[in-house]
Amino acid sequence: MRILLAPAVAVVAIVLTAAGPADPAVEAALASAGPGTRIGLVVADDQGDEIVAIRPDDRFVPASNTKMFTTAAAFASLDTAAPDGGGGATVRLEGRDVVLAGHGDARLSSAADCATDCLSDLARAVAARTRIVHDVVGDDSAFPDERWPAGMSWNNMAGRYGTAISALTIDDNVATVTVAPGAAGAAPTIAGDGYYRIDNRATTGGTKAAMSVTREPGSDLLRVSGTIPPGKPVTLLPGVDDPAHRAAWRLAAQLRTLGVRVTGRILVRHRPGSPSDDPAQRGTAPAPRPPGQPVLARLAPPPLADDLHHTNKISQNLHAELFLRRVGAVAGSGSVADGQMAVRAMLDRAGVDRWSYDFADGSGMSSYNRITPRAAVRFLRWTQTQPWGAAWRATLPVGGVDGTLAGRFRGTALDGKLFAKTGTLNASNAVSGFMIAASGRTLTFSALANDMPGDTSATAAVDKALLAIAAAN
Repeated sequence: MRILLAPAVAVVAIVLTAAGPADPAVEAALASAGPGTRIGLVVADDQGDEIVAIRPDDRFVPASNTKMFTTAAAFASLDTAAPDGGGGATVRLEGRDVVLAGHGDARLSSAADCATDCLSDLARAVAARTRIVHDVVGDDSAFPDERWPAGMSWNNMAGRYGTAISALTIDDNVATVTVAPGAAGAAPTIAGDGYYRIDNRATTGGTKAAMSVTREPGSDLLRVSGTIPPGKPVTLLPGVDDPAHRAAWRLAAQLRTLGVRVTGRILVRHRPGSPSDDPAQRGTAPAPRPPGQPVLARLAPPPLADDLHHTNKISQNLHAELFLRRVGAVAGSGSVADGQMAVRAMLDRAGVDRWSYDFADGSGMSSYNRITPRAAVRFLRWTQTQPWGAAWRATLPVGGVDGTLAGRFRGTALDGKLFAKTGTLNASNAVSGFMIAASGRTLTFSALANDMPGDTSATAAVDKALLAIAAAN
C-alpha cells in the first residue's frame, strides 16, 4: 500500500490533501477525527521508502514526542550504563553550615521507605560528624537557574507535570498532600508535611473524587477544592517552585530526627541563568569557592539507562528536562541552550533538515516545539543505525503492554508489536516509533495531530489508521 498526500486537493473533513491513491480504510480512519483536526502521518518501510505521506512536511506541536530527541541525545553523549556517580547529590560542611548539592540526578528520595539514592544516607553522614549545625543550604548551581521551559503554560506550574527543574531534585519535585473524607457534607481532613500552608475548600460527598489543588507561583499557600466521596483518601501531588529549598528543608528535618540541632535557616544557592538561545547569554559556570571542608558523602544512583527507561515509558517531564541539561553540561554549562545545541548536533548527524524542527524544552510541555512527520521518521530510522539504538528503542512504550501505550492496541494485531513514544498536550496528540506489520516487516512511523476543536482527542482515529496500514503491509 502506498499513500502519498500533498497540499493540493482536499479529500476529507480533516483537510487531508491528495497527490495519489489513498487507502480508503486509512482515509476513513483519519477523517473520523472530525473537522478542523490537522493530521500528519508518514510511514516508511524497512528499506526506508515512504509508503504513507500525509502532510509530511507540515510542522506540528509534538507534545511528549519531544522526549524521543532528548533521550536519544542522552544515549549518544552520556555513559548510560555505569552507576550515576557524576550526577549524585553530595553533602559537605562549610564551617557550621551544611551544604546539600545536586548535580542533575533526578531520583534523590526522602521517602521513609527509600532503598536507593536516599537523602537519609547524606543526613547520616552529617550526623556522624557533628551534632549541631547552623544553616542548611540547598545548592543547585551545577546548572543555571532555568526552572521552567519557554512556552510552557503557567497553569501547569502548580502540578507535578510542570514542577520546577533543578540540579538538586528531591522526590520528583512534588510535595504529598493526603485528603481524607469526613462526614457527608463536611470538610475533609487534609494533611501535608508542613512545607505548604493549606486552605481547605473541599467537601465530602458525591460518588467520585473530583479534587484540585492550586497555588500562585511563588506562594506557599495551597488551595484544595472539590469533592471527595466517603471512604478512600486521595493523594495530591502539588509541584514545587524551588526544589533546592525543598531539598534543604527535607534534609534539615531528617537531621533533627537523627538528633542534630539546626540553629540557622534554610537557604539556597542558585546560579543565574538565561533561557536565551544566544550563546553569549548562556549561564556561566559557578564562581570558584574558597577551599573548605571536603565532601562528606556522595550518592551513586543507579545507571542512567534505568532512568531513561522510566522517562520514556511513563513520559516523565522533569526527568526529561534534567537529561537535556545533563547533555548540555557535557561540553557546556548545563544550560537549556547548551542542551539544545547538543540535540541539534545529533539531528545534523541524522540528516534532519534544520527548518523541519524547533525545540524549546526537553519534555514537550512547551507549545513552541515543532517537528514534521518526515523529519521524525528520518530521525527514528537513524537511531537504529547507532550503537545505542537497540537500547534506546527498548525504552519506548509497547502497545498493549506497558507505559503510556498499555491501554492502546491491546487485543489487536499490533498488541506487543508497536514500540512508540506518545504525546498529549492541549489540542495535540502524537505517537511515533516502530511497528511490525502483517508481513513481519518493521515499519517506522510518525503520526502527529494538532488543532482538535475543544481539545478532543485524535488518538482513536490515528490508532485505526495505524492498524489499517499494518494490516495492508
